[in-house]
Amino acid sequence: MRWQGRKQSSNVEDRRGASGGGGLGGKGGGIVGLLIILVGAYFGVDLSGLVDTTGISGGQSYQSTLSEQEEQQLNAFSRVVLADTEVAWEEYFAKSGQRYVAPTMVLYNYATQTSCGTGQAAMGPFYCPNDQRVYLDLSFYKDMSSKLRASGDAAFAYVIAHEVGHHVQNLLGILPKVQQAQQRSGSQAAANQLSVKLELQADCFAGIWGYYADKNGILESGDLEEAFNAAEAVGDDRLQKQSQGYVVPDSFTHGTSAQRLAWFKRGLQSGDIKQCNPFG
Repeated sequence: MRWQGRKQSSNVEDRRGASGGGGLGGKGGGIVGLLIILVGAYFGVDLSGLVDTTGISGGQSYQSTLSEQEEQQLNAFSRVVLADTEVAWEEYFAKSGQRYVAPTMVLYNYATQTSCGTGQAAMGPFYCPNDQRVYLDLSFYKDMSSKLRASGDAAFAYVIAHEVGHHVQNLLGILPKVQQAQQRSGSQAAANQLSVKLELQADCFAGIWGYYADKNGILESGDLEEAFNAAEAVGDDRLQKQSQGYVVPDSFTHGTSAQRLAWFKRGLQSGDIKQCNPFG
């Protein structure tokens, strides 16, 4: 991706080196992280599905895998991607006479307090609608490569764009409506189906960022393939197969690899939010 030297977003809160959360970031915190993932999936707060559940359930302590130089580069890169999402969504909202209110991206290590509870790096990136913030531990870049076999700048950019997609859902009133429908659904399976649709729409919204990036010459050769690989890598079927050896469709909360890729491509190819309606 062509990102060096480009505009960085100022909507960033840097908590690295000052993360809270008590002992949740150390040994034994993985179980708590898994519980938060399950709760987040039910209530529509995306805890991304970008997680190796085997590592979480093992209760292993979290260790940053980034060098100082990598941390600096990813810090700058994430701010550039966030700025690009701001431009893309400002254009969309302006067309309908509305003003886009950008989310704040919180960079942190290990664990941090949010308005949705304690966030942990082991959970992967996530969006909290209560405080309209995207939470990101930069070391997830390495986790994507080592645990999910989804590497590259464009893959990481897809993750950020997906979380911003949840913010757009929140601004449009979609997220709270889905949360209410989940609470009225009467069963976990029905709530999960709504969660899947929410995630697929966020993938489609991430595709709209991709449409903007491609149109403006930000993407380079091979970038789309990286993003496609990332979308497939975080399908529920692939993650469950990897972590437990079999899949349980009724427990899906984010969609299959094929679904996630298809909806990302849908936004990418159309650049039209009207094409991003899995609820129809």
